[in-house]
Amino acid sequence: MLIAQITDTHLFADQQLTSTGFPTWDSLQAVLARVRSLSEPPDVLLLTGDLSQDETLESYAQLRRAIAPLQISTYWLPGNHDQEPALMSQHLSTSPFSEQKRVQHDNWTVLLLNSTVTGAVHGHLPPNRLIWLEQALSTLETDFALVALHHPPLNIGSNWMDAIGLDNKEEFQSILHRFPQVKAVVFGHVHQELDRTEANIRYLATPSTCVQFKPNSDVFAVDGDRTPGFRLLRLQPDGNFETWVERVDYVPPKSTITA
Repeated sequence: MLIAQITDTHLFADQQLTSTGFPTWDSLQAVLARVRSLSEPPDVLLLTGDLSQDETLESYAQLRRAIAPLQISTYWLPGNHDQEPALMSQHLSTSPFSEQKRVQHDNWTVLLLNSTVTGAVHGHLPPNRLIWLEQALSTLETDFALVALHHPPLNIGSNWMDAIGLDNKEEFQSILHRFPQVKAVVFGHVHQELDRTEANIRYLATPSTCVQFKPNSDVFAVDGDRTPGFRLLRLQPDGNFETWVERVDYVPPKSTITA
């Protein structure tokens, strides 16, 4: 199975608007053009939150307009900028989109977790979601699992970002460590690439389709040296997998760049 993870699109109702100087609609188009050019089309698109910037119904309609023509099975979860999943569902519940949060394919199960907190930027997994995760892992019908959420479930070395990550990361990790079937955790939110292994689980952060954040920064800082991108994961039936980040040659017009 080949998965393309796309994250932090930050779309607006108006395609002309920008986020931190990036025309998010245009940069997403550049990313999707790269997806279309792949020699092997992905089997699945995995959208890991902050799909909207203005949290409007029309912004999710824009997302559907962008992605539906690919005709790839698409699964999604909300981020801190997606505070109303019911609003998302109005445009993201019919083919090729699906609201399923437990997806089985070959010998893998993908579990999608909602880590958003109403009215907050940081993430949290309340008891009911942790119970759901534990039950899902206890009843796997496959040998291997991939878990997806929006917020980073470990510190990434940037003080400002670590303060708004998943605030109960230890609880989350303690569940995963009981299930050797879990091979990887993928997430967004950080607008940068990260690949770290802890307790035999690979934690993978993926670049945004728009602006990138500078790694290892104590304060918010834009990384002007990195361009938008997405992640590919090739999952093998024996539990091994390959993963890499694809970036696109997209630079926003100078007229849109803000400090």
